Amino acid sequence: MSFVENLNALDAGEKISPLLDRFQQLLAPMSPGEMEMLAQQSVTATRQNFGKTMRLFAPIYLSNECVNNCSYCGFSRDNPILRTTLTVEQVVAEAKFLSRKGFRNLLLVAGEHPKFVSDGYLEDCLEALRESVPTIAIEVGPMETPEYARMVEAGCEGLVVYQETYRREPYAEYHTAGPKKNFDWRIDCPERGYDGGFRRIGIGALMGLTDWRYDVLRLAAHLEYLYRTCWKATFTISLPRLRPAAGKFQPEFAMTDAEFVQALCAFRVCFPQVGIVLSTREPIALRNALFPLGITSISAGSHTEPGGYTGEGADDVHLTVRGRRVELEEAPRKPCAGTGETTATGQFDIADERSPEDVAAYLRQVGLEPVWKDWDSSILSPAANTPV
Repeated sequence: MSFVENLNALDAGEKISPLLDRFQQLLAPMSPGEMEMLAQQSVTATRQNFGKTMRLFAPIYLSNECVNNCSYCGFSRDNPILRTTLTVEQVVAEAKFLSRKGFRNLLLVAGEHPKFVSDGYLEDCLEALRESVPTIAIEVGPMETPEYARMVEAGCEGLVVYQETYRREPYAEYHTAGPKKNFDWRIDCPERGYDGGFRRIGIGALMGLTDWRYDVLRLAAHLEYLYRTCWKATFTISLPRLRPAAGKFQPEFAMTDAEFVQALCAFRVCFPQVGIVLSTREPIALRNALFPLGITSISAGSHTEPGGYTGEGADDVHLTVRGRRVELEEAPRKPCAGTGETTATGQFDIADERSPEDVAAYLRQVGLEPVWKDWDSSILSPAANTPV
């Protein structure tokens, strides 16, 4: 059994579940009064299930090398951008910088390139971080179940994989080269990760690639399916909206702020226990408005390029032209840590550039509790479970 069968049935117009029927109704155009009521229901459901906590995390981009051609992505193979891959020691330096900022929850992100992110590289990064970082997740190219099992063994707790769009035709048009072309392979990734031992799984769709209601409904169907078949896991969803990036892709399908809020609140009301992630793609004013409405996990102070926090990786920055490495005539100067200066190219532009400290201060100001760490491996140690 695979979610692909459910997706095909949904696309064929077969009857959906009562929960999805309710969800679909909440996606219909609403009056301001109806939107206000939905938002209040979302706030109530969030407080009942998550209290006033807000988990904070930061991404570390390991590599922006990629073999995929994805027309909307700054890392796309044919984009002539500055690229680098961090060594394990450089990844540790990035993590130490973020640790000093308070982060204990990191997401390791990499473009999909077997030459650079392979042969034990990810496991080495995880092993190097596991003693100092309680919660580590990965957002990398899809793998087979045995590979995921190795990630879990090396200390990884969470898996994040977004389908980008659930509509097959535009998916094929957006992904013209590389392993990401395989739609079904990607859509079954969360189940392979679950079989490999992951118990925290994040899914999502990239808003702007097709009609947002189409993708949001199918993301909800995917979530419902995973809750039923991967019942030992917890899940998060995210609806990242396209941002400016190298390649200058122009989305044809807009999702307004009001529609974005409506979709997130619909998820909270219909799936009250799902985690909802909000990244720094969104501008400050909208993020501030969304924090109390149903969001449970946010990034802050993010960089989307390898070495973005410390300048690490500058020693191997190079240009790629249609996938071929071109050395720079003059090596870029390594920026000082925390200056915001970078050398490699980011995946997309950040909208909320506030520091982690400023974001945490705002959360406290509106009555929310920033949570930097909510898990530690010592919880499972024999000493912790010995009766006093």
